[in-house]
Amino acid sequence: MNENFDIPVPVPSSETEPFWAAAREARLVLPRCDACGGHWFPPSLACPRCGFERYSWVPASGRGTVFSFVVYHRVYHRAFKEKVPYVVAVIELEEGPRLISNVVGIAPEKVRCDMPVSVVFEVLRDGFRIPKFTPLG
Repeated sequence: MNENFDIPVPVPSSETEPFWAAAREARLVLPRCDACGGHWFPPSLACPRCGFERYSWVPASGRGTVFSFVVYHRVYHRAFKEKVPYVVAVIELEEGPRLISNVVGIAPEKVRCDMPVSVVFEVLRDGFRIPKFTPLG
């Protein structure tokens, strides 16, 4: 059995459904304001910059940097028992928004702030995919 089947998955809301639908296709998308062109995350009904209430979901580059991170050494959910230690990070995307995710593909002690990263998608149950980040280079 796939070890990721027990990992809890997010429950999409009407605001986040486009994000998760794209993630199922291994695509990272962000809301972009139709008035000022600003990107943001998490999604909301209006642009946090200018308040305009129309926006489009657009492809993100998938590249960013580690803004901040913490290494988890405790098991907070049984599904993560075999994954500790693991990195939870704030990733600042090239487009500006910051996402909370994991940094994978590197030993936790080697993760650094300002480290360039790119998105990868981890497959969970029922085809659900979650964006994670791996070092560039």
